[in-house]
Amino acid sequence: MPDTGQDGEQPRPAQPSATVTDAATGASPDAGGPAPAASPASDRMLRFTPANMIRSLLPLVVISLLIVGVTALRQNPEDPVRDVDPTSAQRAVAALAGYELLVPTDLPEGWRSTSVRTDAGSVQAGDPVTLQIGWFTPGEEYAGYVISDDPGAAAVADVLDGASADGTELVEGQTWERLETQRGETVLTRVVDGATLVVTGSATEDELTTLAGSLEPYAP
Repeated sequence: MPDTGQDGEQPRPAQPSATVTDAATGASPDAGGPAPAASPASDRMLRFTPANMIRSLLPLVVISLLIVGVTALRQNPEDPVRDVDPTSAQRAVAALAGYELLVPTDLPEGWRSTSVRTDAGSVQAGDPVTLQIGWFTPGEEYAGYVISDDPGAAAVADVLDGASADGTELVEGQTWERLETQRGETVLTRVVDGATLVVTGSATEDELTTLAGSLEPYAP
């Protein structure tokens, strides 16, 4: 007679164990296989952290600081005045002007040209043209010179408009009209060869007459 086991029950056949698989990969979670590789985009996002950004920008910051430092060392903090060479502007105006260009020549030591402006780059030969040069004087004031055959030149009008007559001034044998601007600054002006000459600024009267007396025909 077949063995019925304990309690006389018929033995039951073994049931196959159920296996749970990953719906996406078809692999069993307990299979022990390698995990799926991350995509390149995911890998880049993982590397995109604040720490990595700082490390990437640090060399640029260091280079920028070095440039600023070198520039600062080349400047003299005790002398903030920046010199400007008016030679090229004078040459450009002389080549185009329909008048004889007069420019300051052999100014005494201590005169430093700090600004120069001209419209020579936008006019044709024979057209009205203006030259404006500014100086830092030995007295640590400003003196400016303008020459132009343009009646509407702003560099001339800004000085002469509203200025009041104040007699004349004889400088190196030349008679200049003397005016006073609305700011209370002295102006020396005269017309030569169709061009208006203007000397003005916060400089002393002696410095202004020195500037006016230094004018000579431009010589390259």
